[in-house]
Amino acid sequence: MSSSVIRAFSVHLLTATGAVFAMLALLAAVDGRWGNMFLWLVVAFAVDGIDGPLARKYDVRTHAPHIDGALLDLIIDYLTYVFIPAYALFQSGILPGIWAWGALFWITLTSGLYFAGNWMKMTDNSFQGFPGCWNMMILVLFATEPPTWTIMTLILVLSVAMFLPLKFIHPTRTVRWRRLSLPIAVLWTVFGAWASVAHFDPGHVVQVGLFATSLYLLGAGIAQQILDRLAR
Repeated sequence: MSSSVIRAFSVHLLTATGAVFAMLALLAAVDGRWGNMFLWLVVAFAVDGIDGPLARKYDVRTHAPHIDGALLDLIIDYLTYVFIPAYALFQSGILPGIWAWGALFWITLTSGLYFAGNWMKMTDNSFQGFPGCWNMMILVLFATEPPTWTIMTLILVLSVAMFLPLKFIHPTRTVRWRRLSLPIAVLWTVFGAWASVAHFDPGHVVQVGLFATSLYLLGAGIAQQILDRLAR
């Protein structure tokens, strides 16, 4: 077996570790250990950020074509971005009663449709529509504890945004502003891990950092669209 094939299969193995981290996150969630759950999700988020560049560098489609890395990544993303965070939002008690049930059903339903959509990727490798990153949003909710109406408004707005022609950057694949976007994504990962380890009492600095980095990652693509229209 050539070194190229070994490297390519190693990338697939790295991607597959996301399923292990998803299971560890789920086990923590079942026990109500929300800090541990989100810490595993942050680790999975970090792996998701590096396996794509490695897959392209080592050309896994050529050297390990019998495993569909994109499909593997999509399955793991649905678990770590949608399914487990939605369970945490429901089970944690952040939302009361009927609101928790509504959020659980709505997030999993709309995200399932989005993940199966053929419109997800744009020509510059950005996402068309909010890419279902509920893990990020719900972690911020745990760290900031906004009122119910704020949470439900965010869920409604972002779920509708999944099906609108709005641009959302991919921090590693969207070339435009990448020198800024990639460090901000790394900062978000650090703040998210910090909040998880601190059991969502991380202090004002981390809360502001999470909010600011999340706002950039959500709004950078839309800002690019606005600038392009103004330039016409």
